[in-house]
This record gives sequence, structure tokens and C-alpha cells, in this order.
Amino acid sequence: MFLTPARVATAALAALPLLALTRQVSLVPSADPMVVARPALDDATIIAIFDVANTADIETGALGMRRGASKEVRAVGKRLNEDHLMVRKLGRDLAAKLGVTPTPPSPNPYAEGHVAAMAALDPLRGNKFDRAFLEHEIAYHVAVIEAINTTLLPAIKNPELKALVVKVAPHFQAHLDLIKATKVQLKIPAE
Repeated sequence: MFLTPARVATAALAALPLLALTRQVSLVPSADPMVVARPALDDATIIAIFDVANTADIETGALGMRRGASKEVRAVGKRLNEDHLMVRKLGRDLAAKLGVTPTPPSPNPYAEGHVAAMAALDPLRGNKFDRAFLEHEIAYHVAVIEAINTTLLPAIKNPELKALVVKVAPHFQAHLDLIKATKVQLKIPAE
């Protein structure tokens, strides 16, 4: 039995708060005095977003390692978990080196989105889990790649932070390619 469209949508849409979160801040202040200015996206906030994004995929990767019905999904979960642990450490080490305290935006709808994604995935088992996990990870990585390219990179001021994000950005695409290939390999049809 396949997942219901509602469950797939819940899992996939849980990735979108990252993109929404990055759009809550403005890169350019409005010249219109009637428009309420949103806070600018600064490096401390970007480091916090980067950390939260990596932590989320560490957690979902760990769930995939434990819960995957197929060895392929367990391998994807393991890769996501290990890679994001390494990248999160790079980000935290850089923040410490720069003396920057990561400051997550407030409100932080991303945290709620991640909790919703984990809640949607947690009760699933077998092929239902594999499908929902892969679809969630596809949506998540698409949203992260878009946020990096359209919002985060243009807003970064510190050259070391920008270099780190530029260095790791291709790995998000490699993850997306791996996840899509795994979905095809397992013959999981698109909804």
C-alpha cells in the first residue's frame, strides 16, 4: 500500500520552512516608509540557519539509517548523517574562529517544520517509510539548494563564511542526485 497523498505532502512540505525562513528577512531595505522593514540577514543568522539545516539532516539521516526497509535507504541515511555531521562541525568551528555567536531568526518556523517532518516519518515502516523518507529528502534538498543560491550566498558578508558555503554547496546537490537515483533504483513512482 502506498502512502496517502496527505502524508507525502506533509513530509515533503516540512522542508519548505527553511526557504520561508530565509525569505522572512530582507536583503534590501524598502524605500517605502509604509512597508515595515524586516531585519537584514546577517552572518550570525546565516551561520545559525546553516547549523539548523545540518542538524535537521543529521536527525533525519539517523532516522533513515534505523528505519529504512531497504539497504539503499539505510545507506542514504548513513551518508546524510555522516556528511552533515562533518559540515555542521566545519560551520561551528568557523563560527568559533570568527567569534560569531549564531543567532537563529525569531520566529523560527523551520524548527516547527522539522518537528512536523520527523513526526510524519516516525510512525511509518517498511516501504511506506522508504518512500516518504526519500520524498522528504528530495524536497528538503531542493529547498536548501534554492535558499543557498538565492538568499544565503548573496547575503553573506564574511569571505571565510562565503568560502565555506561555496565549498559545501555542491555536496547538497550530490545528496539530491543520490536520493533521486535511489528512488529510481527502488522503483518508487512519482506521486
